[in-house]
This record gives sequence, C-alpha cells and structure tokens, in this order.
Amino acid sequence: MQKLLVTGASGFLGWNLCQQARQKWDVWGTYFTHAVEIPGVTLLKVELTDFHALKQLFTDIQPAAVIHTAAQSKPNFCQEHPDETYAINVTSSLNIARLCSDRAIPCVFTSTDLVFNGLNPPYQETDPVSPISYYGEQKVLAERGMLECYPRTAICRMPLMFGVASPVAGSFIQPFIEILKAGKELSLFTDEFRTPVSGSTAASGLLLALEKQIAGLLHLGGKESISRYQFGRLLAEILELPQENIKTCQQKDVPMSAPRSPDTSLDSSKAFALGYQPRSLREELEALKGRI
Repeated sequence: MQKLLVTGASGFLGWNLCQQARQKWDVWGTYFTHAVEIPGVTLLKVELTDFHALKQLFTDIQPAAVIHTAAQSKPNFCQEHPDETYAINVTSSLNIARLCSDRAIPCVFTSTDLVFNGLNPPYQETDPVSPISYYGEQKVLAERGMLECYPRTAICRMPLMFGVASPVAGSFIQPFIEILKAGKELSLFTDEFRTPVSGSTAASGLLLALEKQIAGLLHLGGKESISRYQFGRLLAEILELPQENIKTCQQKDVPMSAPRSPDTSLDSSKAFALGYQPRSLREELEALKGRI
C-alpha cells in the first residue's frame, strides 16, 4: 500500500480519517500535544510549525499523498491568540503545500464553512468568501496561499462535524450529551444554521477528494440545514435523553470573543455529483447509538 500522511491524527477529524484510510493506505499520522494509538497507523510527534521538522518528516516518510487536518479550530481561541494560531493555521499549511508541490503529490486541505459571513446561504464553491472571525480569515489565507503555490491542492470546506470522539478530542455533541445526562439545562441557538455531517462521513469525503484528484474548492457539507437547537432536539430524541431541559437562545445572548455567522450552510452539489453521499442526520445519529 502507498503511504498517506495525515496531519492532526489525534484530533476529531484526523482520528476518524485514519480509521477509514488505513483500509486502503499505509497511514502515517502526526500529533503534537496528545499522543494516541491507532491500530494499523504509525503515529509520529511533529511540530508542524517548525519547517525543518516538517521537511524532515516528508524526507523520512516519502508520502504518496497528504491530507492536512491539523489546525487550531476553536474560533474564540483564534480570536484571542491570532499570532499563535496563524503559525499552525496558515504558515504550516502553506509549507505543506510547497512540500507537496516539490514532490508533485496530491494534497488535501481541510478548510471551513466559516470562511463565509452567513448572510447569503447556501454557499457554493463559486461564492466569494467573507469571513467575520480571525479563524475564518486564517482559513481564507491558507486556501489562497496553498492554491497559489500548488494549484493541485484540494481545498475541502468542512461543515460542523459530530460523532465518535478520538481518545483526546470530541465533537460538539459530547458536551451536549453530558449536560443532558446530568439533568442540567442546555441552551442552544435557534438562529445559527449549519449543514452538519458525522466525522466518518467527512472522512469519506476527504478520501473521495483524494481519489478523484480534486484541484481547487470542494464543499463537504451535509444535505440538511439545521439550527443548533433543532439538532439538539433530534440528538436527544434518538439517544432517548430528556428533552425538557433543552432551552432556546440566540447568538446575542451568549457573549463570545469571535463573531458568529448566522447561516453558513454549504451547497455540496459538486461533491454529491462525485459520489459523496451523506446520510440523513437521523440516520447518522441512529448509527452512532451506543458509540457516543
């Protein structure tokens, strides 16, 4: 099998990706803060913001392809630490694109639906970007810079993701479940809409982009646009958790460092035409019962 390098293998998306990729690839994954073990995957501790360490990694592994999922993806943290997060979200991404370009190997990058301001959904790949947070701005800079130095890069814009947690990184639903099981009140936005997918579905989309040798932008959202509140109600129904403690709120009710977009729903018709087939949210959550 050919070697696939997955950055950020300990993170939620990277971990889910490694589970699938190991079936067809000799997977090598990087982590930095949290060591994990994934059967059938070789994990290496690497500081991706150190160009010499990154270049040595490519020299040692000689990957046939790279999927770059490593990032600081918490918008509030990025808003509060713009310089620190720029190094991993932008600089390391551009360096990875350059190293892939040097070797003429496929490069897949995970961007975000938060490159949009949320005022004109659903968003197609051809729509102009309009980020309102530092995190969104950093991803836009990474997208543009990577495509400039390596036009063969697949820029995959990811939606809100949920599912089975890695040993060290969960998705947004794990805290929801803990709060509801504890009988506490859970307030969720009625005015923030996304097109969520499970981590395993997102991983299948990234592998499809690699297989199809996509160059340029590709949206990997789900087929349903849903508010956080609607999603929480569906989650509680399927997992048979008490729903009476799920309360409504609006974005303005929760002060946060990073501005929030009202509706970054993605139009993923391009990916659907390639064979990307997210299940309904009900089906996705039913499949996760007993695993989350």
